[in-house]
Amino acid sequence: MREKLIKLIYEKAFKYSKTPIFRLTSGGLSNYYFNCKAVTLSPEGMYLIGNIIYDMIADLNVKGIGGLTLGADPIATAVAYTSYLRSNPVEAFVVRKKAKEHGTMQWIEGNIKEGDSVVVVDDVITTGSSTIQAITRLKEAGIFVKKVVVLVDRQEGGRENILKFLEECGFPANLEAVVLRDDVMQFIK
Repeated sequence: MREKLIKLIYEKAFKYSKTPIFRLTSGGLSNYYFNCKAVTLSPEGMYLIGNIIYDMIADLNVKGIGGLTLGADPIATAVAYTSYLRSNPVEAFVVRKKAKEHGTMQWIEGNIKEGDSVVVVDDVITTGSSTIQAITRLKEAGIFVKKVVVLVDRQEGGRENILKFLEECGFPANLEAVVLRDDVMQFIK
């Protein structure tokens, strides 16, 4: 399944240029770019991601899986659906980029609460800032992060930043990437 997912990411989500033309969230320019929504929102991508990541977290005994909207949302939903099919339901949740401005004014949406343990997911990490933002909101809500799973690690320092932040928060330094940049770059000729 993982090899099929790497190929799907290369075909649908990966863009490459000999010169750096892609502006990243971090502000820098790169000669390659991953737009994983083309994979995470596709039926085949959801199937592969749901099964692969579910297998990575099945034994963790967590209440939920989610992360910062929008990158994490389809991943968390795919895993939650797969978990239900496998008779081990894990709730999907969403961490907002800003608090809801009406009603309960929540940062986190879903069926998780203070004291629960969760897995944080993200589609792509470069510096890790989006993942760190999600972890921060969860810690403030009294929710324990057992693991971080990223779909694609660009291998540009994000992993190290997230691991350091997890330790600072008192959470396990537990991060796993499904796909590395190098797994996809092997297809460039």
